[in-house]
Formats: sequence, C-alpha cells, structure tokens
Amino acid sequence: MLPDRAVAVVAFGGGHGLFASLSALRLLVDELVVDDLTAVVTVADNGGSSGRLRGEFGVLPPGDLRMALAALCGRNEWGVTWSRVLQHRFAGEGEMRDHVIGNLLIVGLWELLGDHVDALDYVGRLLGATGRVLPMALVPMDITAEVRGLVPEDPDALVAVRGQVEVASTDGIIESVALVPPDPPAAPKALKAIEAADWVVLGPGSWFTSVIPHLMVPALRHALVATDARVVVVLNLAAEDGETPGFGPADHLRVLAEHAPDLRVHTVLADLGTAADELADLESVVAAYGAHLVLEDVAEAPGTPRHDPLKLAAAYAKIIAGTA
Repeated sequence: MLPDRAVAVVAFGGGHGLFASLSALRLLVDELVVDDLTAVVTVADNGGSSGRLRGEFGVLPPGDLRMALAALCGRNEWGVTWSRVLQHRFAGEGEMRDHVIGNLLIVGLWELLGDHVDALDYVGRLLGATGRVLPMALVPMDITAEVRGLVPEDPDALVAVRGQVEVASTDGIIESVALVPPDPPAAPKALKAIEAADWVVLGPGSWFTSVIPHLMVPALRHALVATDARVVVVLNLAAEDGETPGFGPADHLRVLAEHAPDLRVHTVLADLGTAADELADLESVVAAYGAHLVLEDVAEAPGTPRHDPLKLAAAYAKIIAGTA
C-alpha cells in the first residue's frame, strides 16, 4: 500500500552509508512514493583528496557531498557517465594522484560562483540528479572526541582526539564527540528542508564521524528536535574498527540517545540477520527511546557491512506506507 500522497524526505549522513540510503530513496522517487528528496551531508573530513583541498583552499571538504550527488544521478546514459566522471580518481605518481575529479569540479564552482549551494545545484543539474544535496554547515569544521584507553598506565583516562580521520582510526574507545567550532552556521536551506519534511532519515554510516555530528550543529539539532517529521534511524550492519569496535545494533542506538536524548525517534530500522543474536537488548533500547522497531533484510549478503539499495528501498517504502 502506497501513502496517500508522495512525501518529502531529508536524509542525513555521509560517505558510503549516505550513498546507500540515497540510492534507495531515489528509487522511491521513481516509484512516486517520494516527491522531494534532500541530502544533508557532513562536512568535517580532513583526509584524502578532500583534506588536501580543504587545507589548500580553506573550503568545505567536497568528498561526501560528491558521493551524495553521485548517488542521486540520473539513470540514463548521460547521468551515469557524468557520475562515473565525478567519482574518477587520478592514478599515477604525480601531484594529482588520488584527487577525485568531482572534488575539483565542486571546489572550482565554489570559487567561480561564490555560493556553496548554488555550486552543488549546478553539479546536480549536470548529473540529472533526483533530489538536492546540501552541506550540514557552511564552514569547514573538525570533529573532536574524548577517547578512553589510549594511556597504558591509566586506561580510564580521557584523551582529546581531533580530526575525522584521527577519530575514525583511534585505537581507544570513543566516549563522546563534539565539533570545532562548536556552533558552526547551519546551511539555511537545510533548515528549511527539515521544516518541510514528512520524514527524516538518520544513518546508516560511520556513527561518530558521519551520523552523530549532524546533531552537534546547534541549529540543525534544534530543527530536528522541533520537526513534526517522523525520524527514522537506520542502524549499521557491523561495527567499525576505530569508531565502534564491538558495537552491536543496540550499542549504536544507545550512543545516539546519549548524544541526543531530546531527539524524538519514530522508527528504528535494523537488519534482521544482524539483530537476531541480541534482539532482546535492541528491543529494550528502542522501547526506552519510545520508537517503533522494524526488522528487515537490508544487507547485500549475510555478514556484509553494506546495505543493499533495493532491499533498503523496499524497507523505506513499508515504513512510509505504515505497513512495516
């Protein structure tokens, strides 16, 4: 059963997790379940091609924004070709090694147009994108984390770790994350998208560096707490070395609740196979959050850490229709 009308969806995240979520949601646009799709993307990366461009030009790191645009590309030959161009990474041994064409294109348009959102909209038009991509904030920022277990003689000591790459690859246990600066200016159009949304999707993705940071931007957090939209949290399929070692589905949700206890969550979507071994714990945490738990097969294959866009789209469709 489809909803009575097509709905507006705003998806939050970054990297491969957001790519999978947007690849699923754009299918629902094709099926007329969703008629307005917006991605709000984390902009704290300090590594790779994005980190190099950020350091040289003082711009937002473009990599996660590029990936989101690629996920929304048109499915005709034009859109698919330009998506491949956007994602192409230079090889060789010179100064351009590992730079991504889409990152260079986005930074060039930022310089030319002087507006982050206008530039991303131009790239979206080039790709024939289904939906819009917005940065979560308009200045580059760093993620900081309080990490336990880095001092051998004092395992409970908390050490401050700064930078997305450094946080994502820490050998300790992350207790909490924050942003520098602590009050970055949120993109106004992102706030408007939340206000107009029927559904908000948070995750999947690197939990401490792609998902939770959105809730650390004060204006975004206020908008998400105040929204009448129904919030869906999509849990990861596996723990990540560095960020979430040993985490199960309930641990991901527990940490989110610790960072944003005022966020009203409508639905928690978890993979049926991943959650099976600790279902009672997950059900308890979901109930404490006042949310509805949906279990679906959304993994590419048993044991894989990646979501399957087709399966994820089917799960989203059930949630939106109220049949999950």
